[in-house]
Amino acid sequence: MSSETVTSTTTPTATPPAATTTTTTAVNLEQVAYFLVTGASRGIGAKMAIETARKFKAGSVVVLLARSASGLESTRAEILAVNPHVTVVTSSVDLATASKELLNEILDKSLGKQPTDRFGLACVIHNVGTVGNIGRKATDLDDRTEWEQYFGTNVFTVAVLNSCFLRKFQSVPGKLVINITSKACLVPFQSMTYYCAGKAAREMYFRVLAEEEAAAGVTVLNYSPGPVDTDMTVDLQANSNAPEIRDYFKGLRDTTTILTTDQTTAKFLHILQNGLFKSGDHVDYYDH
Repeated sequence: MSSETVTSTTTPTATPPAATTTTTTAVNLEQVAYFLVTGASRGIGAKMAIETARKFKAGSVVVLLARSASGLESTRAEILAVNPHVTVVTSSVDLATASKELLNEILDKSLGKQPTDRFGLACVIHNVGTVGNIGRKATDLDDRTEWEQYFGTNVFTVAVLNSCFLRKFQSVPGKLVINITSKACLVPFQSMTYYCAGKAAREMYFRVLAEEEAAAGVTVLNYSPGPVDTDMTVDLQANSNAPEIRDYFKGLRDTTTILTTDQTTAKFLHILQNGLFKSGDHVDYYDH
């Protein structure tokens, strides 16, 4: 309505409220999706792959990457048991050294002749991660090759795969990128130099991505799953050079307060489907 003065011959009407545009990060998983998960042979990656794929509509494609071929087949079988209407493709690959060409080949083969615009959602979960050498302190980590190998798996190939993925599915209206991060990217933990440094670098990459690609329809979630009962935390409890770290995980297990993969996956899906995050934010299990 105009801001001009209303004359006495005009019946005044209420000024309508200004139009507001609301945006939500809530994700509808019940559609035809292309879904890729790294580190999908066990632990958090496997459980997230199974429980997320459970929700997809017929015709969806699920792609599982990890080094263990037998672990991938196990995850594949569990997905098909809960949702037999999706196609599950597995690829045993070492992400420490995977090239852009190899990653593009995996994407192409998983699609076959299907056009990417048949999908309503393209989602990738970057779950792959290693804890690194936890037997030595930061001052002892003087092997450049070991540094390069760690960052190759946990940062470099993650970024390259993400670029390949978003380029391949740029025509898909909904693009969702999930980075499995950790409190260790925010807080230093003794004996975990590699892990803390790698998680910090990786999360900042995804935060920049969220800023740059918002207008392109890309939503980014940095999800920190909390302390979960996995092979990684077993390793930390047994082999960390820091007594505090060993005692922390022992205490969680002794009191059965360590989280299960079921618990953290359920929280992850709750956050995702209800849009309880801003794109690019770090969201911890205990935040909700």
